[in-house]
Amino acid sequence: MNGGTADGNSCVVELAPAKVNLFLHVLGRRGDGFHLLDSLVVFAEAADVVGAEPDERLSLAISGPFASGLETGDGNLVLRAARAAAQATGTTAGARLTLDKRLPVASGIGGGSADAAATLRALNRLWGLRLDEARLAAIALPLGADVPVCVASRPARMGGIGDVLAPAPLLPRFGLVLANPGLPLATPAVFAARTGPFDTLADLPAGWETPQAMARDLARLRNGLEAAARALCPPLDIVLDSLAALPGALLARLSGSGPTGFALFAGAEEADDAARLLRRQHPDWWIVAGEAGGQAVESKKPSAGRGCQRLGMSERRIGATE
Repeated sequence: MNGGTADGNSCVVELAPAKVNLFLHVLGRRGDGFHLLDSLVVFAEAADVVGAEPDERLSLAISGPFASGLETGDGNLVLRAARAAAQATGTTAGARLTLDKRLPVASGIGGGSADAAATLRALNRLWGLRLDEARLAAIALPLGADVPVCVASRPARMGGIGDVLAPAPLLPRFGLVLANPGLPLATPAVFAARTGPFDTLADLPAGWETPQAMARDLARLRNGLEAAARALCPPLDIVLDSLAALPGALLARLSGSGPTGFALFAGAEEADDAARLLRRQHPDWWIVAGEAGGQAVESKKPSAGRGCQRLGMSERRIGATE
């Protein structure tokens, strides 16, 4: 998921695409409290954008429609990822980091995890670290269970606590609509509210030739966090029912711990039409449409200028460290 470099400023830009769990089974819970998962993950075209430029210290400027929802202290995942990369490699270099926050916060689509992963990729290039994906994933895991799969940002089968990654079955390209009611939902709270028996490991084929065949198989699986998420966020009922009722929807389900839901479609055109209808029905929701599966997301390149933009009136600089 490499981006470009801005001319003259040595600006490295990386997309941080939304992560979507096509299914999510909760297999058990370890003694340390971490849950064991089984999930098929794809990445949407909707994305944040991370930029990095050379500097003597680490700092972060945030812009975008969801900038105000981010933690502004040392716990910010972008800065934590930068410090983790520096510590793991012994580098003393700094970086001026920028985050264009386009994905809703605490929404079940791994926005913060994608931002952290994009930061690791950006600094790997900016600082000339030459770390491979496996090394980046090892640095990523302590930052959060979803961060390793976001390092590669390509379809994957995710197991363990997020640290066991395998190639996804062969996926067709398909249309995807994401919808969020504008309410945050904390992942730890959803896991804590989960009740009932644990799920079993899913039996997946080697691949699917059509979106319709994929949706039929996925319909036999589930998101093991959905009941807990619905209980904590009642408007989620309307989100998932509205997605399921869209013309051409092949499957509607919760992504991650929510409250973002998704619907699968035969193609991008069908998804675009459905998203326009959904926006008319719910103009206050965050709704995006696009294509996923196959190599759809990897073919996208971010605009080099957006990630390393200079501070403006709508931006905030946080967490500067020497």
